[in-house]
Amino acid sequence: MWIKRLGRALAHVPEFTFRRQFSGRIVNGGSCIEVLPDSGSSTLTFPGVWLRDNCRCSTCFHHSSQSRRLDWDKFDTNIQALALHTDESKQQLQITWSDKHKSNYDLKWLKQRSFNAANRCSYLDNFYRPRTRHWAGEEFQQIAAKYDYEQVMQEDAVLEQWLQSLAVYGVALLKGAPLDQGVVRRLAERVGFIRRTTYGEEFIVQAKPGAQNFAYLSEPLPLHTDLPYYEYKPSVNILHCVVQTESQGGSNLLVDAFHIADRLRSEHPEDFERLQKIQVDWNDIGSEDGREFHNIWRAPVICVDADGQYTRINHSVPQRDSHFTVPIEQVQPWYESYARFVRLARSDAHAFKTQPGDVLTFNNIRLLHGRTGYDDTEQNSRYIVGAYLDWDIIYSRLRVLKKKKAEQITK
Repeated sequence: MWIKRLGRALAHVPEFTFRRQFSGRIVNGGSCIEVLPDSGSSTLTFPGVWLRDNCRCSTCFHHSSQSRRLDWDKFDTNIQALALHTDESKQQLQITWSDKHKSNYDLKWLKQRSFNAANRCSYLDNFYRPRTRHWAGEEFQQIAAKYDYEQVMQEDAVLEQWLQSLAVYGVALLKGAPLDQGVVRRLAERVGFIRRTTYGEEFIVQAKPGAQNFAYLSEPLPLHTDLPYYEYKPSVNILHCVVQTESQGGSNLLVDAFHIADRLRSEHPEDFERLQKIQVDWNDIGSEDGREFHNIWRAPVICVDADGQYTRINHSVPQRDSHFTVPIEQVQPWYESYARFVRLARSDAHAFKTQPGDVLTFNNIRLLHGRTGYDDTEQNSRYIVGAYLDWDIIYSRLRVLKKKKAEQITK
């Protein structure tokens, strides 16, 4: 009797709580494996073909390059698990396969790659690419985070915060940068490296006689995305204000075009459909540093992926080609839909004026930007130094920062 009472008593003491060891079993005739990490967890199911493809032994996986070395000419997609063993002390799962190979998998590694919906969403929204949050112009002051330039340059935690804000909201402002032309290069190299374009690596935005680009005028600059005529469009703008005009003009204009697309999708679905399907001829003709160029790329205004998520927005009224290579019956409806997009964007634009030492960073494949006109004289000029970064480089840096932080937390 006293043994039963002791058992019941110990069950209520944390250090004596009895938990079943992790276990596994072969199901579906050997094509799937079920893993129960412990008695308090849900069962995790893994396809056998995926497990065999992801064997981590040195024969199947090259660890220094983090690459598979399987011979897929001989890979059996109908592979079957014949035997399974769990090692509680090592927290490992061992499987013997129908091709006579044996594989070991760490339980932690398996849990991180679980196929359950919550784990997939967490990975896609937090690690792969942070989920975007769309915003209206009136929300700009709430969503536009500000960071100290020197802290971004010196502290990885602040660098991660800046890049995370940029990924989620598409815009962030750095304050207190030195007033020299090297700021954008140093900032880009803190993340990775500058994306070069027809206009070089760094570029100067100021009024120029005989300008080859509409941005190099003091006239109002309509809302647009930069370089829509590139197949691989530069992803993020870095604009460092060195000198700001003292005239009433020269204000930046920003619009979250994903928000405008959301409105079109819900309020004007026919316009959304046209702008998402009809290809536009974007172009840029000119010369820079003695090199002539003629860039053309055909793409819709609103680009989406297979899941219907926005991938990029193309918009530039001045830089559409006079060639419009679509069936004639699509022309008038497209113009009407595009005009609605332009009007909605212009009415939602947020205006603000950067000051010397500010570095404005924003997503060039999501946000539309422009500028109000200003008076440009020798005594009253405006001088902005710009450069581009690519999202591939930014996301890579952000993942590295997140992994390092996670490793420090688990130590």
